[in-house]
Amino acid sequence: MMKYILAAALICQSVVAFTVAPVQPMQSTQLFAEYEPLEGESKINLKIDLDSPKVATMDDIEKGKKVYCRCWLSGTFPLCDGTHVKHNDATGDNVGPLIVSVKKD
Repeated sequence: MMKYILAAALICQSVVAFTVAPVQPMQSTQLFAEYEPLEGESKINLKIDLDSPKVATMDDIEKGKKVYCRCWLSGTFPLCDGTHVKHNDATGDNVGPLIVSVKKD
């Protein structure tokens, strides 16, 4: 009987030792403050609305689909013109467009 009591005590101690305390979520300012650019990383937008503090685009889609640029190199930005293919060939990157479509009823 004594060995069962000792085993139960050891199990209880192990459980207490591995109790996880709740973690407070990080604020977004903390996340971005700790961001460090990767080696070789630099600006990706080199030609679109450079005087603006942020380039944002809104678009409505009622039917069909639209293909949006994600490489920032398109001559028809924000729409894709396929320029990413040349970029990928030259750099070994794998960037492609964002394709948005409206589901048919």
